[in-house]
Amino acid sequence: MGGRRKIGSVLFNAAIFIVLEIAALSMLGNSSATQQFFITKGVHGAIAKVWGGAEDIRYYFNLKQANEALFRENFELSRQLDVFMAEARNARKDSLTRSYATDSDYEYRPADIIKMSRNTQHNYIILSQGSDDGVEPQSGIITRNGVIGIVDAVSKHYAYAISFMNTSFSLSARLGREGAVGPLVWDGKTTDGALLREIPLQNRFEPGDTVFTSGHSSIFPPDIPVGITGGSRIVNGATYEIEVRLLQDFSSVRYVTLVNNKGRKEMEALEKGGAE
Repeated sequence: MGGRRKIGSVLFNAAIFIVLEIAALSMLGNSSATQQFFITKGVHGAIAKVWGGAEDIRYYFNLKQANEALFRENFELSRQLDVFMAEARNARKDSLTRSYATDSDYEYRPADIIKMSRNTQHNYIILSQGSDDGVEPQSGIITRNGVIGIVDAVSKHYAYAISFMNTSFSLSARLGREGAVGPLVWDGKTTDGALLREIPLQNRFEPGDTVFTSGHSSIFPPDIPVGITGGSRIVNGATYEIEVRLLQDFSSVRYVTLVNNKGRKEMEALEKGGAE
């Protein structure tokens, strides 16, 4: 009998609970205007969060497209500025001493970095453009802030390049606009450090001077600013080795410009014939 009473009590309590739940749901369904307001507010809040998340996702992808469009626009503005500067330089020079590296000697095209190593002594770059896009081996890779690397090989849709952050890479650079020329190499340690070597002791310079591409190259145009001088030391009692802080920090580079010297192959053929 005791067991039956216990079971009956459980069933009775369960029945009361079910009745109360039904009553509560009924009250919610027929609640006052105030209750309906808070219920509706909660539902709208949940919907707003979902819509807000969707808008955030849409904004993210639109921002990426906007950044790419801005890069293309900046690229075109940079090209126009390069033309103006080249014309201004050449206007100041006598026609007999005019620099070979005029704007018409180079072709430029924008490119995207899709992969770039930074943690080895022989870093490389993969670009999202290849031979189908007009990319050729030995094209230079630059930004408005310096030299990034050189294209080494191409496939139809991609290009493989040697990064400036590679111990085998050397760039002919000039100390100031009219100073001495020497090889600029990566310091092997940081993403914005380099060393300008073989600068004769008679040359004078100060920390904070700008280092430019020299133009003594069949790949890179002259007068691209690449870095700022820092400390220095004398090597073997004969030349300076100067620390240079690169203007382009390789930890953040993504969009670049490919530059191709239209006369490079002819120059290299001439050099090869002369050497023979």
